[in-house]
Amino acid sequence: MSKIRWLRRPMKIKIPKTLRDSVEELNAASAKIASRIAYLRRRFSDSSDIVYHTFTTPSGLACAMIYIQGIIDLTMAEELVLRSLAEIDPGMTNDDLCEMLFDRKELPIAMQMISSSLTDVERGILEGKPALMVEGERRVLMLSLYDAKQRAISEPPNESVIRGPREAFIEGMETNLTLMRKRLKTHRFTVESMHMGRETHTAVSLVYLTGVCKPELLAEARRRLSSIDIDGVLGSSYIEEFIEDDPYSPFPQVQYTERPDVACAAMLEGRFVLVVDGTPIVILAPVTLFMLMQSAEDYYQRYMAATWIRIIRYAFLLISILLPSFYIAITTFHPDIIPERLLVTVSAARENVPFPALLEAFIMELSFEALREASLRIPKVIGQAVSIIGALIIGTAAVQAGIVSASMVIIVSMTGIASFIIPHYDLGLAFRLIRFPIMILAGMFGLFGIACGMILLYFHLIELRSFGLPYLEPLTPRNKKDLKDVFVRTPWWAMKTNPSFSGAFGERRRSNGRKWASNQEEEE
Repeated sequence: MSKIRWLRRPMKIKIPKTLRDSVEELNAASAKIASRIAYLRRRFSDSSDIVYHTFTTPSGLACAMIYIQGIIDLTMAEELVLRSLAEIDPGMTNDDLCEMLFDRKELPIAMQMISSSLTDVERGILEGKPALMVEGERRVLMLSLYDAKQRAISEPPNESVIRGPREAFIEGMETNLTLMRKRLKTHRFTVESMHMGRETHTAVSLVYLTGVCKPELLAEARRRLSSIDIDGVLGSSYIEEFIEDDPYSPFPQVQYTERPDVACAAMLEGRFVLVVDGTPIVILAPVTLFMLMQSAEDYYQRYMAATWIRIIRYAFLLISILLPSFYIAITTFHPDIIPERLLVTVSAARENVPFPALLEAFIMELSFEALREASLRIPKVIGQAVSIIGALIIGTAAVQAGIVSASMVIIVSMTGIASFIIPHYDLGLAFRLIRFPIMILAGMFGLFGIACGMILLYFHLIELRSFGLPYLEPLTPRNKKDLKDVFVRTPWWAMKTNPSFSGAFGERRRSNGRKWASNQEEEE
């Protein structure tokens, strides 16, 4: 008998949340406006900035417009939507109104989309597209009236040039794509749009030139991007860590830029661009070490001046990595290398210093890094003054107190200045991190330790890839044609072919632009 009672008990079936939401959406989609609004209120948790505006047309038909306050153009919504519906014929039936709105799309708005899915309606409202509903009609009209405020186009703060363009990307994706299209007026300009982030639904665009960017590279980029599953994407750096080849390397495997001309130049070489909505920084890939050592200014100056600056840049790169390590190794293990007069000066300066050269260098390097970080975080009005005054006061006080030597202050200052010459901030940060283990090797093994550290660094850079492209190309593996734009910058008329990694490799980028000069010489 107890067994029969147990069978008669009502069974509680737990419905999965996703299935329950789908049933609620189906019921709301097949019901009236009131049911739809109730469903959306539950979905939006009665958020106070979402407006549910219900009204009646002159013919007595119930309508509703749902939007988020502050991100749509209310003036256009009132003039183009509400006023148009208020002026319709009082004798218009429900079928006539639906035919006017959904079939003929007679509202004077350029972009209109029709959807029957409340999930799409919900996403459209969150993207700034008001939803227009009519009583008895399952279809919903989504209107493009997005008008979120954004800053004006200004000069790039981190990649300034003297002779080049003064435009920089902003936080709006549409504006950024327009800045790129303005420079590349070609049918090959291709944009693939997607959304990332379960909560943010951030718009991301994959931009490239068809026929110039390799299909294999694009397929790999799509594969890596499609595998990203994250709750929110608030900047391009979120995507970088998901798509880079070696996540444990300190070296950047994509390139950042805030300049439209740099992004367009990368596309002409066969690379692709990732534009993320809400950030003024775009991603360029693939990239090599030598691309990160190039500046936009190199291509707006005369090629001889640009070549000289590049040589200085690479020389100071070595100084920023090795100068403190050489000082530690020579003063600790190899003082016989120093000329006698200089050795007397260095020894006299270090006579009262209680720390070994390695610890002395670490104290000064960490102090310099702290000053650099402080100057970036405090307000710009006082940042420069604090960094300069702090360096002078700390350096002078440390020497007078006998904590460090004057020669070490000079070494650290030259190292800091050399690190500022590296154009790409993330690359400079990577070399600043590499400097410390090489200093430790120099303090333990002298010049032999420095040699071992540089060999390990070289092997790491050889193994590094950016979307399959070797990080040290065209040096390793060697490609003589691509060496025209590495350590030197040859004239524009001499760089005639596309890079080897381009999908248009072998095609002539430009003909002999100085043909007129050779013709003139023949005539003479």
